[in-house]
Amino acid sequence: MESITSRFDPRSHKTQLVFTALAASALTAAAITSYNSYSRQQKRNELNRQVLTSVATRSSSERDGGGSKKNGTSPRPEQIYLNGGVDYGSGDSWDGSASSISYDEDLVREQLARNYAFFGEEGMQKIRGASVAVIGCGGVGSWAAVMLARSGVAKIRLVDFDNVTLSSLNRHAAAGLADVGTLKVKCLENALRKFSRWIEIDPRARLWKKEDGGALLEGVDWVIDAIDNIGTKVDLLHYCHSNNIKVFSSMGAGAKSDPSRVQISDVSYTVYDPLARSVRRRLRLLGVHSGIPVVYSTEAPGDVKLLPLPEEEFRKGDVKELGVLEDFRVRILPVLGSLPSIFGLHAATYVLCELAGKPISNPLPVKNRRKLYERLNRDLQLREQRIVGETINRLPIDEDDVFMVFEDVYRGRSILPPHDVPNKPALVRWDYARPLSVDNVVPMDQPDADKHIRRCHDLKERPENVWGEEVKVIYERRKREILKDKQWFMEMS
Repeated sequence: MESITSRFDPRSHKTQLVFTALAASALTAAAITSYNSYSRQQKRNELNRQVLTSVATRSSSERDGGGSKKNGTSPRPEQIYLNGGVDYGSGDSWDGSASSISYDEDLVREQLARNYAFFGEEGMQKIRGASVAVIGCGGVGSWAAVMLARSGVAKIRLVDFDNVTLSSLNRHAAAGLADVGTLKVKCLENALRKFSRWIEIDPRARLWKKEDGGALLEGVDWVIDAIDNIGTKVDLLHYCHSNNIKVFSSMGAGAKSDPSRVQISDVSYTVYDPLARSVRRRLRLLGVHSGIPVVYSTEAPGDVKLLPLPEEEFRKGDVKELGVLEDFRVRILPVLGSLPSIFGLHAATYVLCELAGKPISNPLPVKNRRKLYERLNRDLQLREQRIVGETINRLPIDEDDVFMVFEDVYRGRSILPPHDVPNKPALVRWDYARPLSVDNVVPMDQPDADKHIRRCHDLKERPENVWGEEVKVIYERRKREILKDKQWFMEMS
């Protein structure tokens, strides 16, 4: 029998053929790898040459007076390239002029390799063919825009009227000291071009207004709302909802610090977020009850207050309301910079998954208590029927009103001190001398509700005599909140 040693004798002809074949295969593989590496390097070198040629050409144009100048100074060559020749003064067209320098497709796919691995060919084709408008380019919007660009979205419209301030630097994704005093949209555009040279950026240094804001949303597949002002935010969300424009909204990141409480939900299920509560209540008055995904925090507001205002602001009038745009008088909430970034990344992630056709799987609301609102409404109807002595087919309050009163107005707690969460919550009419209405109903625990009916309805006692003046003050304050929203709705109409 042939020994193992003789079978692998290096002097044998058969063994030499095997070694030769293996060596040839290795040399072929090395040659292919070297060629691919050389090819990629040549493409990078060619791209770099095109950039330098473009910079030199545009610099020459500036020296000859053919380019735009501001304040009598010419922009630096890198600014000329990064700005892509965009005219920030008009901002009326999405012409793609910033993409005049070609970027090889192989390099694009190499840069987006991990995204292709995640979303697949079809998903990335949708993302790269999409356009997204980011309305508000501050702490939240800047982070959303950066991740959209890094992930391959080819067309991004940036809308913001404001400039970068020194206090913006604790939370802005792109701004540096050199950007203070410049437009946020310009600062952000410059940053996006540093890592995504093929994208089309449409900067609009404008304030979104419902009267003419439709032009700022033309041609986009998604809108990311990162507006701070409540009135403008509600206008934008209502416009998008009414015109079937997909929109994702950011709620309040100010005065929050716990990243584990940040989540995505429908606006109708948000809790513990004062901004979300105000937005939700106003949207309901406009007929929008659900259908708008938002990022918000379930973290209960802590002992954090607005920063103090200068004395001259008090002389201008009422400063109790948080208003960002009214005469540009600002009440500033303390903001931990990492939270707006998390909100912005949530927004970008949601939109990217939706664009790719791989949506986030049914994000669950923290507090889905629809059955509770149905029971509260049903029990209130039975209670009112017993009082009037006849069947009531329909109350002037529906389940959405019950949600608003219980969650938004009274924060899920009893009107009675110490304002505990009721073991068995119930809604009752506060003043039986007035008809039942949204501003004349309060939450209590069931035993307290029975006592209230017995003494205030049966014995005709005044509620303040039963529960005290402190409770009446609370009721009047909550009533003013509701009436204020009604007044706002009437003015909107």
